Amino acid sequence: MKVLVTGGAGYIGSVLVRQLLEKGYKVRALDSLKFGGDALYEVMLHPNFEFIKGDIRNTGDVEKALKGIDAIAHLAAIVGDPACKKFSEEAHETNWNGSVALFEAAEKAGIKKFVFASTCSNYGKMPNPDSFVTETSELRPVSLYAELKVKFENYILEERKNSKMCATSLRFSTVYGFSPRIRFDLTVNEFTRNATINGEQEIWGAQFWRPYCHVEDLARAVILVLESAEDKVKSEVFNVGNTDENYNKGMIIEEVCKVVPNVKVNYVEMNEDPRDYRVNFDKIKNQLGYSITKTVPDGVKEIYSLLKTGIVTDSFSQKFRNI
Repeated sequence: MKVLVTGGAGYIGSVLVRQLLEKGYKVRALDSLKFGGDALYEVMLHPNFEFIKGDIRNTGDVEKALKGIDAIAHLAAIVGDPACKKFSEEAHETNWNGSVALFEAAEKAGIKKFVFASTCSNYGKMPNPDSFVTETSELRPVSLYAELKVKFENYILEERKNSKMCATSLRFSTVYGFSPRIRFDLTVNEFTRNATINGEQEIWGAQFWRPYCHVEDLARAVILVLESAEDKVKSEVFNVGNTDENYNKGMIIEEVCKVVPNVKVNYVEMNEDPRDYRVNFDKIKNQLGYSITKTVPDGVKEIYSLLKTGIVTDSFSQKFRNI
């Protein structure tokens, strides 16, 4: 199988590319290199890897990228609430218009499978703070990022559910952990970085919940869907993560303090947060046999070890952020 990874030079995409190559897939990555191409240096000369610098908003780039492809892992997007808020026009063009155009072009090209990287941010704020949301829970997006993810999900799972192409949506937990395109603007990575480098961390609204999942495990979920029988994944949506890996910010900093010595934590009371959700992940576990290999404590140790080596000379650099 030959797989196209859109956003292949990104935080999750660069990990997915490597995992696919390790499993013997032929891989083509399409990326605009908005954040550079360093993450793909190592694989550029791999005999089963091909790279196209291009944008999913450009029909010529998409047409070129789809030639000879069997399946698509669609990760290209303006990612995260702050980035979509700051670059709202580009977010609409990429996360909605570009994604729809890619889907339609893939249908015409006879692509067999289309895996979409969505987000658990779609759940917004839980109506009942003591409950867990599932794939059938009401979606309550509170940001442009989540609104566009919900909109495209509805498009591929409802409007185009009779498509011959097998489309699946994966609602990713908040990601963390090491990637060739490492980011330090994500909660677990950021808290660990700040504690390690500055010796302190300010926590706003320690009580608000999110699910977390290691970047390697999110990438593994994409491959699992690509390898699953069509009747198990067509027009389906899966939360990706583990039910035990729901944490609030207070719990995250506690895990950081177990690894990083002498951290000063400053708690700032905050009673309102637009996002607050705990997620259940039984569906992907029961239907596809999915399980995670790393936990948040593993991720904290990983990032701490990385920073202590000194290989990252300026972890506060703009290149390690999305905005």
